[in-house]
Amino acid sequence: MLLPLKNLRRFIAKFRKQPFYALNIAAKRIQALTAYYFRRGKSAQPESITLFLTEKCNLRCKMCGQWGESGVTKNKAACDVKEELAFDKMQNLIDQVSTFSPSITLFGGEPLLYPKCIELIKYIKIKKMHVLMITNAALIKGRAGGIIEAGLDELNVSLDGPGELHDQIRGMPGLFVRIRDSLKEIQDYKKAKNLKFPLINLQCTITKYNYLQLERMLDVARDIGADSLTYHNLIFLNQDLIEKQKVFDQQLECSSENWQGFVFAPEIDPEKLYAKMQSILKQQLSFSVDFYPNLSKNGLNEYYNNPSYLPKEYPKRCLSPWVCVYVFPDGNVRPCLNSTYTFGNIKNNEFKQIWNSKQAVNYRQMLKNNKIFSTCIRCTELYRY
Repeated sequence: MLLPLKNLRRFIAKFRKQPFYALNIAAKRIQALTAYYFRRGKSAQPESITLFLTEKCNLRCKMCGQWGESGVTKNKAACDVKEELAFDKMQNLIDQVSTFSPSITLFGGEPLLYPKCIELIKYIKIKKMHVLMITNAALIKGRAGGIIEAGLDELNVSLDGPGELHDQIRGMPGLFVRIRDSLKEIQDYKKAKNLKFPLINLQCTITKYNYLQLERMLDVARDIGADSLTYHNLIFLNQDLIEKQKVFDQQLECSSENWQGFVFAPEIDPEKLYAKMQSILKQQLSFSVDFYPNLSKNGLNEYYNNPSYLPKEYPKRCLSPWVCVYVFPDGNVRPCLNSTYTFGNIKNNEFKQIWNSKQAVNYRQMLKNNKIFSTCIRCTELYRY
């Protein structure tokens, strides 16, 4: 299957805004799916590469697995948190992968804390690749022109609600107003220059703090002039799943300790959440809206209430390591954000060697044999492909 049928609405919305990009994604998904079934752990070159620019972040969002209430990054040594790849290493990597033109995602931590983030966007666009940034948007103010002129294609902004609701969840008074004004600055700059990009995509994480007020995000999206609004179902685990994951980790000689940051109870009533979803999806809006993963009423009940949850409305297999990969601040190329398993390091080898290295093939073969690992069940990437 090219993509889960429940994601068709998302794909159509993307196609309307960026038709050539969407078609390129479709072609690469076909190649990845073919490799999954027939290439014994090897894959076609990736559809996307996420550059984890820095672990540093200026916020302490309550639900964040990195810096949140149960986050793991705040317990790391300061030298590890500060580590970042030099700009020339980033340029070298972009040069290597430009031959097959993957989409590049800039992520963190907060990517705008990487000193040469805007220069990196420029360099990626010189190499004619699609580039997207995932940001909390607190640092955009005063940089709108630089970001737009650099050529950024998509700006994915994390917003949990209007005003004090967002500020409470993100841990910074006045943050919402700062973000709103910054995004309006971007829209004004685009309008003055008659530009379409970057698209502004709002990403709202559903939590116990905001799930009864999700409709308030519609006014936020209208006010900002957003191109899309996605409500993300909460990522959470229990300790039993972490313990089961250790069996796989022992075989792979790695650690998934970063998943520990997602061990908490969701405290969300799926019945009330579903009612909110239906009310929102019935509205006629000027921007696209979706819930991700897109679950039925029964699916939501299972997702939030069943400790032994396994996806029934999406394929029970993780295709992500055939499609995308993460490059970390230490140069390691990983198949998963929350596992220390590495395919190799860009400081030592070319990316094309790393992508189908012995380590990469070993990981993919084990994953395919098991379909998913214990901690995969609510991971965003499981539902994407």
